Amino acid sequence: MSELQQEPTATQGEGRYVVGDPIADTRAPDSPIGDRWADRKFSARLVNPANRRKMSVIVVGTGLAGGAAAATLGEAGYHVKSFCFQDSPRRAHSIAAQGGINAAKNYRYDGDSVHRLFYDTVKGGDFRSRESNVHRLAEVSLNIIDQCVAQGVPFAREYSGLLDTRSFGGTQVSRTFYARGQTGQQLLLGAYQALERQIAAGTVEMHPRTEMLDLIVVDGKARGIVTRNLFNGQIETHLADAVILCSGGYGNVYYLSTNAKGSNVTAAWRAHKRGALFANPCYTQIHPTCIPVSGEYQSKLTLMSESLRNDGRVWVPKERGDDRPPNDIPEDERDYYLERQYPAFGNLVPRDIASRAAKNMCDAEHGVGPGGLGVYLDFSDAIERLGRPAVEAKYGNLFEMYQRITGDDPYEVPMRIYPAIHYTMGGLWVDYDLRSTIPGLFVGGEANFSDHGANRLGASALMQGLSDGYFVLPTTVADYLADAPFEAVPDDHPDVVEAVEATRERIDKLLSANGHRTVDSFHRELGQLVWDQCGMARSKEGLEKALDRIPSLREEFWRDVKIVGTGDGFNQSLEKAGRVADFMELAELMCMDALHREESCGGHFRVEHQTEDGEAQRDDENFSYVAAWEYGGDNQRPVLHKEDLDFSYVHPSQRSYK
Repeated sequence: MSELQQEPTATQGEGRYVVGDPIADTRAPDSPIGDRWADRKFSARLVNPANRRKMSVIVVGTGLAGGAAAATLGEAGYHVKSFCFQDSPRRAHSIAAQGGINAAKNYRYDGDSVHRLFYDTVKGGDFRSRESNVHRLAEVSLNIIDQCVAQGVPFAREYSGLLDTRSFGGTQVSRTFYARGQTGQQLLLGAYQALERQIAAGTVEMHPRTEMLDLIVVDGKARGIVTRNLFNGQIETHLADAVILCSGGYGNVYYLSTNAKGSNVTAAWRAHKRGALFANPCYTQIHPTCIPVSGEYQSKLTLMSESLRNDGRVWVPKERGDDRPPNDIPEDERDYYLERQYPAFGNLVPRDIASRAAKNMCDAEHGVGPGGLGVYLDFSDAIERLGRPAVEAKYGNLFEMYQRITGDDPYEVPMRIYPAIHYTMGGLWVDYDLRSTIPGLFVGGEANFSDHGANRLGASALMQGLSDGYFVLPTTVADYLADAPFEAVPDDHPDVVEAVEATRERIDKLLSANGHRTVDSFHRELGQLVWDQCGMARSKEGLEKALDRIPSLREEFWRDVKIVGTGDGFNQSLEKAGRVADFMELAELMCMDALHREESCGGHFRVEHQTEDGEAQRDDENFSYVAAWEYGGDNQRPVLHKEDLDFSYVHPSQRSYK
């Protein structure tokens, strides 16, 4: 039993988990919220430039958080080892982000401010995020835009030359900076150029096509990682003074999602099994603006940026089962349901609300397209009001992508959209310094849980990734490294050898199954199960059904999976099998977390807990906390640690966007 664990109590999810001691963030200064980050930066210890050259840091992931952190730490003089499983750092999934990045610059003088961005983010997360971290994010947003402009990121500009902005869901101000529908790509290229500069300077050592398979913990501290070279299959160890995980989210547990097919939970999950707490795993985001599923054997879904809801209007036919072409349905026979239900925000309600509203329309048989699983996103009014050239200038690449995928021209007919799995708000638990519960292990970007609560506002993911990478981690990692020099860890240290042997045994076990089912068949079944029972809507009955099925599916996977080839070379079947094996374990914890949380908040919608008009019904008295889960051991119950959330600056209230 761990130090944090305590004996089971009588109210623990029918014996499915154990309640442990509370946990708290002790790193945030006890000062007014507007002063905390400045106070923390001043109190953080510094490292002499000459000493930095003697220190090493591992950064896993080269997206916005990982790329920015590696580049900044390299420029500061540390020896950085950077890892990605893609063939190039610039192929990280951050490149797929479309719509924009938030910042409280208030260039439009429409009432925006750091406090308003802070307030919108806490409210948008349904009061399930930590105030200290969110306020810091809002503060740092101002610096992010200046940093990116200095790097040459081609943000859209108004005629006067000022940077242009547009609105995103959950706000009534225009604070989202963008580069057409390619904002993630342009921001990642900025970070990539900074990273490549440090690679050329020799401060960053780049390891592409290399996947982290385990965390090396020596004397209780994170001191390195075990990796597999995806070209030749070689198992290697890399040691350092600190490890930073920026490995993205776990949306691909659902199989069908907007994530790149390679996106996975392995790095974070292996750290979890080594002692890092996993926070709020059931908090997954459903994006309302995606191209609907087109067939049974589809392998992923495509995002249509939330920015489209600036000018596109969402509607369904008023008559159930109306299958007429959309342009044949008169205006008075259309239900612009978001504008009707949420007049204050209209089509720009937050993602969780827009997604549930679309599902409700389709459940009520007003959906359109194959299977009735779609709603219309119509640009005819915008084209008439602004002209096609103006609409094309804003969204042209998105329209082209939609037409290539569906064959329909959105300039002529409305897009069909439906909600899909997108982002994950859960992740490894971190404190204000982004330290996990393993000393020396830091976690940035989507891989941590810290900023978004139960629902991420649109255009905040890029903001968090760059905030963590450029501004937070360089300060807090330096404070940790100020305790150096650390004792050198030899390659034959028992903890290093154990981690390598555990990795080899896992690979050998996967290869030796030699069963009859493909990895994808297991992944597809798991994904459908989790989508049905822990997707847009969850119920006690459904979650218990999933928790009863997942262990048997996992057992079947290890017994009957078929992996062709060997572990001695390039083997994508083996790569996928290791990731799906981790998804099998994560899925169970997600459903456990969703079952124990007897409330609805943000993207976590328990059908038993909703208001009379179908909105999420929180239970602040009993569930105003972060659920941080400790790995209890193989075939053992997980341990739940609660971090109470304190709201001193934004008073929790029933969210309303009407």
